[in-house]
Parts: sequence; structure tokens; C-alpha cells
Amino acid sequence: MRLIRKLLLVVLLVLLLPYLLTPLYRVVNPVSTLMLGRWLTGATVVREWASLDEIAPVLPRTVVGAEDAKFCSHRGIDWDSLRDVIEDAQDGEATRGGSTITQQVAKNLFLWPGRSVIRKGLEFPLALWIDLVLPKRRILEIYLNIAEWGPEGQFGIEEGAAHAFGKAASALNAREAALLASVLPNPVARSARQPGPTVRRMAGIYMARANAVVGSCWGENRAR
Repeated sequence: MRLIRKLLLVVLLVLLLPYLLTPLYRVVNPVSTLMLGRWLTGATVVREWASLDEIAPVLPRTVVGAEDAKFCSHRGIDWDSLRDVIEDAQDGEATRGGSTITQQVAKNLFLWPGRSVIRKGLEFPLALWIDLVLPKRRILEIYLNIAEWGPEGQFGIEEGAAHAFGKAASALNAREAALLASVLPNPVARSARQPGPTVRRMAGIYMARANAVVGSCWGENRAR
């Protein structure tokens, strides 16, 4: 019985740890579980943190337009998009990605890749908590700095821009920002430096969507 209680306590602590760590990430720059896994296996991991002020404004606009158009208005989960995904699945149609940027931050910081009901069940409350505790500006900054942007362990947009175009994230233009957004979430199979037809097509779409006014996010979503 004592062993069972200890095991339950360990499980409880593991489940609570993300909720305890999240407030610290207002000021502490985190790493992702994927980065930690790569480090532990000796794989290459390179990252240089870039604040939003050090990133060309067109890049976050493009990423929001490509990944999560309602980022500025939802509270961590886009319920309308989620409902559409469920309806598509019930109709036997190919499901579209319904994860918000905040959900992807929750997954990248605390969970594991791949699809599973268990992971989604853990991801939802984490996304709601992250949106409650962190400002939108910080959530987006974390996302841009923990996402994988290159095929050789390049994490964070600063390393992604350097790998793809040999320049700083602050110097990206609209076309380059759209190409980088097009390689998410698989920069190994897709390349911004040598884009194939699919990446070029997606980049054209994302350039048209890059009118997202993310600057208003900070005022609309509780300037905390």
C-alpha cells in the first residue's frame, strides 16, 4: 500500500510540474522536450533565443496567419476549428490540423510528438493554463524559439533564418518569412533554403495571409 501511495504521489507531481513551471516561463527562456531528448541522445541541437523585438515583424504575422488565424482572440483552444476537425473525422474525411499555437507550445514544452488521445487529453488543460498565465506576446515568442526550423537540429527562428538564408531573423523579408512558415512542422522533409513546389505554393498562400495584425494581440488579450 505504501508503494502504491508513493507511485501515485510521483504521478501527481509529474502531472503538476508543467503547471508549476509555466509561470516561470514569463521570464525564463524554456527548452522543448524534443530538444532535451536530442541532447540526451547526443544529437545536434543549436538555438539562439530571439525576442519578438529582434524578429522582423512580418515573421510572426506570417506564422500566425499560417498556423493559427484566431490566435489573438481565442483563449488557448480554437473550439470552432476543433469542432470542424471532429465533424470531418465523423464524416470519414481527412482531418485538418486543429491545434492552436498555444496547444503546440504546450505539446513542445511538456509532452511528446505524435497523435494520441492521452496526449490530447493532457494538452487541452495545459493550453488553457498557458493562455491564462502567459501574455500572448510571450506565448508567440516561446513558440518561435522552441519550434524546429532546420534539418540539422536548428531550433528557434534565429537559427532557422541563419540556416535557410544566412541572415538574422530581424532581416527576414515577406517571402523568406512565408517560406520558413511553410516548413513547419517538418523542416526535415521541407526546405526553405531549397523549396520544392509544395513549399513554394504554401508560401504564396501564407504571404497572402500575412496581414494578421498581431500587434493588437497585446492590447486585446489582457496586457498582463
